[in-house]
Amino acid sequence: MTKLETIDSSGFPIAFKTRQGSTRSPLLTTAAAERDVFVTEVRSLSGYQKEAIVTEGKGGSSWRLTTDEGKHIKGTDLAPFPLGFFNAGLHADLIKRILVIAKRRDIIISDIDVKLQNFYFLDGSFVKGDGIGGSKPAKINVNVHTDSSASDVKNIVNQAILASPALATMRQAVTNTFAIYVNSRRHEVTTLKNSKASDAADPYLTYSTPPSPLAGAGDLPNLIKKTGEVTEGEIVDVSDGTIRRVVRTVSGTSHLIDPAGITQTDTWLEMPGLSHFSFKTDDRPVTNPNDERGPSGLTLVAAGIVFCYLTQLSRYILHQKVNINGVRIVQYTPFVTTGSASEENWTGSIEPVDTHLFLNGGADAETHERIMTIAANTCYLHATLIAQLNPIVTIAHNGKTLS
Repeated sequence: MTKLETIDSSGFPIAFKTRQGSTRSPLLTTAAAERDVFVTEVRSLSGYQKEAIVTEGKGGSSWRLTTDEGKHIKGTDLAPFPLGFFNAGLHADLIKRILVIAKRRDIIISDIDVKLQNFYFLDGSFVKGDGIGGSKPAKINVNVHTDSSASDVKNIVNQAILASPALATMRQAVTNTFAIYVNSRRHEVTTLKNSKASDAADPYLTYSTPPSPLAGAGDLPNLIKKTGEVTEGEIVDVSDGTIRRVVRTVSGTSHLIDPAGITQTDTWLEMPGLSHFSFKTDDRPVTNPNDERGPSGLTLVAAGIVFCYLTQLSRYILHQKVNINGVRIVQYTPFVTTGSASEENWTGSIEPVDTHLFLNGGADAETHERIMTIAANTCYLHATLIAQLNPIVTIAHNGKTLS
């Protein structure tokens, strides 16, 4: 990848398919026990802007996604914030699991409305290096529209919550692993759990040119877009990073735009003056990758995790004016399902996320690792991964809340 000045300097959409896979991940096409590793290759652009290529498991297609931060921390607001990707991915994967389970029981669902809120906090200061990020249980409201009974709906949603690998990122605690490469040389990680995996390929060497849209891919229009809606109020500048207690709420609402499994989710950070963003995802169980029209919810989850981590890394580097540049990451995110929908024991999980960080610069190896560790400690989504946070779920049947 050669460095672009900004997200929009290429003239390409915020999101698009870059490579056609030979097959779709079985996590997206079956309702049985499966395992697949989603690979995210990401690099920093200008400021807080980042570009990722996410490959949907072995043999899967690749999608280019971009992120930015809002103007509250001096971002340019050109693309969704990292936590928005994670929120939208949770919506999409949950809705997928509901539809798959319902179909196995010959239950027809006309629409699903979901409201999902994530809650995050940071104690201390990432600038001073003592910040610790945290997450609280998400609140999920699921409204299923169907002629089937309320008891059927309640049973399906409860099973879908357990079946979702995306929601397992909150329900299940994992100890993640890290590798660091400084000026093309790998160093042993001592302050976090050291990865035992083989060396990852440096994205700067993997990609000789910036990613471009795949011709004839058939992407849905506006896979990701700024909706034009802005949360009421004036933007509050929090870019200095010295606040001792930070609380963040991310909200999202979603519905089906195709009852077979294409979801649209609107997400926003509940702070004054910040933009709302819309995501379209294709989680239909189509087996031919030529038929897919958008990334999956699991793709958005994988991207959100690494985007959030890189934001914290970038904030520290920018504030401290450390002699480090050319930041890129390769992240391996293993999603797993066990059991099956037909046996009513379908369960989703996630294995430890393996993050390989590449840095260039004149700082010593100790400084590079310190920055890597500070970013891991302050990253809201790494905090989510290492905690066990069962979501608080409310279920409704055709608009009527069930007890």
